[in-house]
Amino acid sequence: MKALPLTMWALAEGAGGDAFAQRFAATWPAYRAWFGQAGDAARPSFVHARAALREHMPELVPTWERLCALAGGGDQAARLLAHWCPPPHLSGCSQAVVRRGEPVLVRNYDYDLRHFDATILHTTYAGAEVIGTGDCLWGLLDGLNGDGLAASLTFGGSRTVGIGFGISIVMRYLLETCRTVDEAVAVLERVPVHMTYNVTLLDRSGASATAYVGPDRPLVRVDAAVVTNHQDARQTDEFARKSRSRDREVALQAALAGDGDEDAVVRAFLAPPVYNRNFDRQFGTLYTAVIRPSAGCVDYRWPSSLWRQSFDGFTPGEHTVPLRSG
Repeated sequence: MKALPLTMWALAEGAGGDAFAQRFAATWPAYRAWFGQAGDAARPSFVHARAALREHMPELVPTWERLCALAGGGDQAARLLAHWCPPPHLSGCSQAVVRRGEPVLVRNYDYDLRHFDATILHTTYAGAEVIGTGDCLWGLLDGLNGDGLAASLTFGGSRTVGIGFGISIVMRYLLETCRTVDEAVAVLERVPVHMTYNVTLLDRSGASATAYVGPDRPLVRVDAAVVTNHQDARQTDEFARKSRSRDREVALQAALAGDGDEDAVVRAFLAPPVYNRNFDRQFGTLYTAVIRPSAGCVDYRWPSSLWRQSFDGFTPGEHTVPLRSG
């Protein structure tokens, strides 16, 4: 069984500054290639991207402008950082809300190791204190804010692409501006997304919900304890089958129905079929996150290690784990 090293970096960036500028400089060549893969004209103009942010997420505009300046003020970088109509991309992922004991949100992120930001960001970009897993420079795959709102996403299964934002900037917006599940669902009802996603939410009160969102359908709010990579039967069968979405869903539902406590559910996340070792085929499980709204912390888990980050004790640095394919 071949071991592939993954190094996660924990970065305390505050409101942005030298740390962001250095990270941008290191990753911009790869992001520029990704953003321009279909030709520069395939992406919206600066004027359209700025207008979309101003209309739908105005609270983020000052942060976007500051980060654009830190990135050097270039047109293409500003357009990418707006996340308006980015190139399409797919991921796996599973998530579940565990209610026995302290309510927690647990998720696996399944993606291509070569294209993973591998960053845990502690920020106050727009005033809120946020810890989350970085994506596309300042977007988030999942995270927790200082008010105790946790959020996580999975791909929804449909390859339909429409007019809207990349989901990771929407996740950033939720955690910068919302305190409760209801507030976050209201945001998701009005902010357009360019592909289909499932966003699971848990707040400090113990309230939870999952929002099925997409560019070709109205939001559907469900009380699903387990969410993988399908919403309904529409246009999802092929991806659900290839990603074993329903097998993962059944395994996690069984873990919740059995002992149902956090330890049992996390064990299920760290074992097949939920845990995916297909790192050579671009969809391995890169990390498991256990997000704890009441405790104000996130545990990053792998079969052989744990790395905790919290508001009271955020520790910048690196953590390397061997991902074993097979």
